[in-house]
Amino acid sequence: MKVANIVQTIEDWASREPDRVVYCEGQVTYTYGQLAEWSDKLAAYLDATIKSKAPIVVYGELEFEMLVAFLAASKTGRAYIPIESSTPKDRVELILSVAQPALIISIGDWQELATSIPITNRETVNEIISAESLIYEKQPVMGDQTYYIIFTSGTTGVPKGVQISHDNLVSFVNWELSDFNLREGLQFLSQAPYSFDLSVMGVYSALTSGGSLAPLKKSVINDFKALFTTLPKLDINVWVSTPSFMKICLMEPTFDGHHVPSIERFLFCGEELPKKTAVELLQRFPEAEIYNTYGPTEATVAISGVLVTSELMETYNRVPIGYVKEDTQVFFMDPDSETIIENGQMGEIIISGPSVSKGYLNNPEKTQAAFFEYQGQPAYRTGDCGRVTEDGLLLYEGRIDFQVKFHGYRIELEDIDHHLSSVSLVKQAVVVPKYQEHKVEQLIAYVVPEAHSYEKEFQLTKAIKESLSEFVMDYMIPQRFVYVDQLLQTPNGKIDRKSLINEVNP
Repeated sequence: MKVANIVQTIEDWASREPDRVVYCEGQVTYTYGQLAEWSDKLAAYLDATIKSKAPIVVYGELEFEMLVAFLAASKTGRAYIPIESSTPKDRVELILSVAQPALIISIGDWQELATSIPITNRETVNEIISAESLIYEKQPVMGDQTYYIIFTSGTTGVPKGVQISHDNLVSFVNWELSDFNLREGLQFLSQAPYSFDLSVMGVYSALTSGGSLAPLKKSVINDFKALFTTLPKLDINVWVSTPSFMKICLMEPTFDGHHVPSIERFLFCGEELPKKTAVELLQRFPEAEIYNTYGPTEATVAISGVLVTSELMETYNRVPIGYVKEDTQVFFMDPDSETIIENGQMGEIIISGPSVSKGYLNNPEKTQAAFFEYQGQPAYRTGDCGRVTEDGLLLYEGRIDFQVKFHGYRIELEDIDHHLSSVSLVKQAVVVPKYQEHKVEQLIAYVVPEAHSYEKEFQLTKAIKESLSEFVMDYMIPQRFVYVDQLLQTPNGKIDRKSLINEVNP
């Protein structure tokens, strides 16, 4: 399978086999024919309703209609921006202010958030897909045009919109289909929110290979009994998730190859795969292939991968992050002198190749700081520290800055600092990660509080968390609060985060 055009490839499956299942949630299934027909109708509506080619926000969870809206936007030459419906209002407002979208398609229940941007709700979408088809001029996203935009955490508190082009996505999809032995017709786990680029690893690999998606929604994930009752029934062939979610699943003793025999391979991305998790998976699923992959959102999901074996685990203390895909180059830079260093020596991982983003939406300053051109190809400074072995295996050595991965989500610690410091009960604050097996297990907030009337610290903590939840995602709220009279400072008068990190990670 070789994909040249994302939209056309999906359309070809719908044309050849309209009854082929594309989405399966329990007893409810949808077909490629429905995906093509419904997205055509919604695309015609978009072209008739809005003239601007600005991005379309698609708001919801893992509903099938979300995929319909994504494809409809793509068919009309527009990028889409997925926003999870549990996103705090403040963050939604910031994303809208940066993106300036032409329209919001709200599949989920829209928050009471005032905006001048027109909104098309789910009821209207259902009316559109139930009506007669309309003729429109199909102009799908192609080449360097932006296919989707994922918003990630920003150091100033303002999220950054990573623009991924059609060609970026094609580079990733072709690599994933070929290097991970993904034949046609497989069923993929769809657990990551569409606003998290890990979801792309399942969605577009499935849609371009005639596969299907099995959504696992938050209501099930948050109910352990329901989760472990549901998993064996999903009939998943390809597992796509963060290592953190897998760690939860391994809490169930019956989650193994005997009880869930349909799983042929596991694909992990989004954060470091702990060696302990990898070893346990090898024991529980001896017949399955387990792949560890690596890549930032800015380089389209992942750019390296490796098959995890017992031999690999015996050789390395940390799970390697893989061999770099054929069309991509990785080199290393000294973060202080910004000079390229020789292979084998540790440095900042720089990614260069056709899957590297064109930059951040409407943010030239941040784009210029992170992206540049190298030997005629776009390049991106990851902020990750790593090195490569003699046979080309990439090894991850941690972050060189204050950005962390927590439960698969990339978080700028300064982003949390910014919003935490704006809480009225907080005078000053800094957030640091606590590690276990080289993986972030907990976010700890050091807080200098304002004068308050709370008798107990836990009461103060509860109040601060409630205020903070109005501005940041749940996964960005620190799990532990430490109250101090003043924060450690460097000789330059800056908050000494590194010393605090060392303090919580002796």
